[in-house]
Amino acid sequence: MPQDFPRCQLVPEPGHQLRFRVDGETRLVWHHGSEHPRPCFYPVIGPAGVPLTRMGHPGAPNHDHHQSIWFAHADLGGVDFWANGPDTGTIRQAHWHCYEDGDEHAAMAVHLHWIAPTGAVLLHQDLVTILRPLPHRESLIEIQTSLTPTQATLPIAKSNFGILAVRVSKALSVHFGGGTLTSSEGAEDEATGFGQYARWWDDSGPVAPGSTGNAARWNGITYFDHPGNPHYPAHWHVREDGWMGASLTRHRGINLKSDAPLRLRYLLHVHDHAYDHAIANQIATAFEDFPWWRIEKSSQKHQAYQLTAESPHSHEQD
Repeated sequence: MPQDFPRCQLVPEPGHQLRFRVDGETRLVWHHGSEHPRPCFYPVIGPAGVPLTRMGHPGAPNHDHHQSIWFAHADLGGVDFWANGPDTGTIRQAHWHCYEDGDEHAAMAVHLHWIAPTGAVLLHQDLVTILRPLPHRESLIEIQTSLTPTQATLPIAKSNFGILAVRVSKALSVHFGGGTLTSSEGAEDEATGFGQYARWWDDSGPVAPGSTGNAARWNGITYFDHPGNPHYPAHWHVREDGWMGASLTRHRGINLKSDAPLRLRYLLHVHDHAYDHAIANQIATAFEDFPWWRIEKSSQKHQAYQLTAESPHSHEQD
């Protein structure tokens, strides 16, 4: 059999970690051990070689539930999956479907359970994450997910908190690191952007010294909502202390149905420059035509499941 050395690789490691590597370098790590109340991605490594996200808040110990990049919601079926505590819900990875390497991207597909404090599983979540390398050590991280309740219907209540959350590093935050917050619609701070609709938000900041005599090097993360998601464009929960969230249910809730799973998709552009509106607009346009990836049983030897591309518009929802 010919040897194959794909550029993008997924490496499972002890401690319930999965490492996304490009050209031998780590770009992203998935954590799914029971020491965390819910799984998360940490770190996200930027082009300068430093983490662009963090675990927890730089100044508030009551925000330890902020886990870099993670799924959560403040009220799913009456259960709080946002905060940490004895009366809150947990999310556990039940199993993985497949890990796929390649020259153009690496892709992970896993299955998660959202569990009430009683131990009852309220929700099944299939999660597909695709990392695509770009020039200059930049990355596109696409996150696709399917939510299926275990009962016929399950309400996701109106709330600012959920469903995909991003806590950026101290260096990127406006308040702690001298970074910038910018929306697709031109808002440039928390005061003018909080709760307002946008197609995307960007958080960028100085992360490393520049070359001799030059200004500091900037990296950033642009977080895109997708036109196929419900309530698009999202009304965002953004904070100057380093927090971004496309609020799925800020103005109204969603009633999940077991016979019609809710499918969502988001995109993160990990970039090597300050915010650039033209670049963000180009990526948002391209994102509209990225394929959906379906998890299905594989016909290949020694492989249980595989990912198969579908039409980008096959799961659009109101």
